[in-house]
Amino acid sequence: MYRTNRALMTLALAVLTLSVAGSLAAEESGVVNINTANLEQLSLLPRVGPTVAQRILDFRQENGRFQTLEDLMLVRGIGEKTFELIKPYITLDGPTSLQEKVRPPRESSAQEER
Repeated sequence: MYRTNRALMTLALAVLTLSVAGSLAAEESGVVNINTANLEQLSLLPRVGPTVAQRILDFRQENGRFQTLEDLMLVRGIGEKTFELIKPYITLDGPTSLQEKVRPPRESSAQEER
């Protein structure tokens, strides 16, 4: 029982730490305005390449501005996991200030944790 509680607390702390680190990293590196960014700027987002960036542009042209950040998940190729990864790096207002491609941290496998 003690090990289970300790493992859960460790996991919760790790998730919180990664969440805060992701937010701080976004503040330091910049953001992409999904309503005004061009293909090159959208491609700077983690796990967004030229194909998905073009889908974002096409979606924006057909449907107008994104009203919420979550509307980005309406674009084919952006699911919940990808959205959560790029959320700290996107905005609906202001200038695009991200200058370099964001590389997501590698997830550790269960083997490495043991």
